Amino acid sequence: MFDMMKMMGKIKEVQAKVKEAQDNLVHLRVSGESGAGLVKATANGQRQVLSIEIDPSLINSEDQETMQDLVVAAVNNALGKAEEVGKAEIKKQTEGILPNIPGFDLGNMV
Repeated sequence: MFDMMKMMGKIKEVQAKVKEAQDNLVHLRVSGESGAGLVKATANGQRQVLSIEIDPSLINSEDQETMQDLVVAAVNNALGKAEEVGKAEIKKQTEGILPNIPGFDLGNMV
């Protein structure tokens, strides 16, 4: 028989685990790059850009538009990786708490 009180307890446990995992995402670091490594961006698991590194050869370049495009590409690359890492971390933290419910993916709670 379905035990509603037990399920409510599990839901509270999941909420606590998700909150803990979300709080820990600030400590995860991912890097993305573009232009064969000429521009690198680092972000955390909360999709906040932490740093941008630009190869000195680009800084002396007269092609400002290319440098801007490479920065945007590197940042987007890092943020995409941050989203993947964040989803994986949430999933890892909440794995096995609730039964497998089709269509219910806790990884999307990032």
